[in-house]
Amino acid sequence: MNRFLKSSTLALLAAASCGWARSSVTSMSQGSVPTVGQGDIPLRQIECNFGKTAGPLGEVFRHCVGAGRANEGLRADWQRQLREAKQDCGFEYIRMHGLLCDDMGVYRDERGKPVYNWQYIDELYDFLVDLKVRPFVELGFMPGGLASGNKTIFWWRGNVTPPRDYAKWGDLITALVQHWKERYGEEEVRKWFFEVWNEPNLDGFWAGDQRAYFHLYSTTAEAVKRVSPAFRVGGPATAGNGWIPEFIQYCTSTNSPVDFISTHTYGVDVGFLDEFGGRGTVLSKNPESIIGDVKRAHAQIQASALPSLPLCYTEWSASYTPADPVHDSYVSAPFILDKLKNSIDFVQSMSYWTFTDIFEEAGPRTTPFHGGFGLMNYQGIKKPAFRAYEYLNKLGPTKLESADPQSLVTRDDKGGVQALVWDFTNNVPEHVNNQQYFIGDLKPNLKSKVQVRFADLKPGRYRVSTYRVGYRINDPYADYLDLGRPGQLTRPQVEKIKSHNDGKPTAVETVDVRKGEPLTRSFDLRENDVYLLVIEQPKR
Repeated sequence: MNRFLKSSTLALLAAASCGWARSSVTSMSQGSVPTVGQGDIPLRQIECNFGKTAGPLGEVFRHCVGAGRANEGLRADWQRQLREAKQDCGFEYIRMHGLLCDDMGVYRDERGKPVYNWQYIDELYDFLVDLKVRPFVELGFMPGGLASGNKTIFWWRGNVTPPRDYAKWGDLITALVQHWKERYGEEEVRKWFFEVWNEPNLDGFWAGDQRAYFHLYSTTAEAVKRVSPAFRVGGPATAGNGWIPEFIQYCTSTNSPVDFISTHTYGVDVGFLDEFGGRGTVLSKNPESIIGDVKRAHAQIQASALPSLPLCYTEWSASYTPADPVHDSYVSAPFILDKLKNSIDFVQSMSYWTFTDIFEEAGPRTTPFHGGFGLMNYQGIKKPAFRAYEYLNKLGPTKLESADPQSLVTRDDKGGVQALVWDFTNNVPEHVNNQQYFIGDLKPNLKSKVQVRFADLKPGRYRVSTYRVGYRINDPYADYLDLGRPGQLTRPQVEKIKSHNDGKPTAVETVDVRKGEPLTRSFDLRENDVYLLVIEQPKR
């Protein structure tokens, strides 16, 4: 077995104008490794002033997160991981497939009479509501007792056919929503979102055509509104921004209720569905991937008869396949930050697909790191993508003015400031797919020297905590690679990987800021590194 790289102290270089009288530094248990670079290294300067704000940050990044299917949410390990994701990343809603599938026991037909059973849904939703993670309800797929055919998708066989009786489908939806109203109260359920189906523009997910989906949508939306006109319902939940103008036109022409638009986007240029994870995918070289889709969908809504409808991306990620090693790579962290920063002003919700690798569309996967969608793997090891969301959750609610395109600088209401700085570089070679490239040991080049200058801080003592993610820093896949990519991990190996990638600060300093003097921090930034500086006044 290869040993992990030995941890070493991260040295932060303070500029001469840093403006502090005394500083004590404590280095934490994260490793640093030599960087590779040639020639002159450019200096990247980030200037910010505590008094110069740029509006609220918004909460697009924490609004919602995805999960595979409802039945997986009954598992203890799934619930344990969601609890951690809620604590560290602050997710407010969760969306998942399969709520009405037969493995949830919701519906059966006895001699033409419907019989409803909410037992499994209650177990799952009680957990969510108690955890304060609200359901973003995806209404699908079709219960076998209502299905018009036998076409299914995924290992767990979600039925994707239209209902054979639309009236009975509507009655099921009304009964379920009425049950939620009685169980959780109307005030609570008003805060939920109800989304009709999933990706009906793909044959794999919907055995009908667009017209049949629109009929399903109006039937479902009206069934929800029968319980309360205040409950929010929307669609078309399409892949690749499909059907948005047509859907809005349908709703306006038929007076069908609609409270939001939902759709999906992924960071690859070709394809939409890879049911069993066997397709080769390539991370898009287009800097407007994801971002351009969001802007186009936003513009389509603004140009429609309902220009004020909120836009919710209920799935997004680097890749749509559950076997793409980019999901495990440290490159995912800056990718996420880059796409979110540049989309945040055009959308209400960006739901990352998904929070966990406990995800069985292609069946239970057999290896610890297999390119799964999750922010965490089966064993609860937090990937670099998790750290991106964790760092976003540490930002203050108010943005500070900054011209730097790959950073977010914020302040909180206690006099603290936060600077999230990254580099996103797509180094995937031409004619090489993600499945070939991201399984390797990807050593980065040194990209720049960064200097962050915080001006107009209130004089006093501050604690400066530095967090990092990048190559071999909070990069558990590198440790897995060093182990020889075993098919299974032992319990000691899991604990060793977790302890070596624990997300703790790489350095903690105490500094004194004098009146009129800025606080400056400098560091080397490699390709696809992420730094978070958290500057706060210690509690007395």
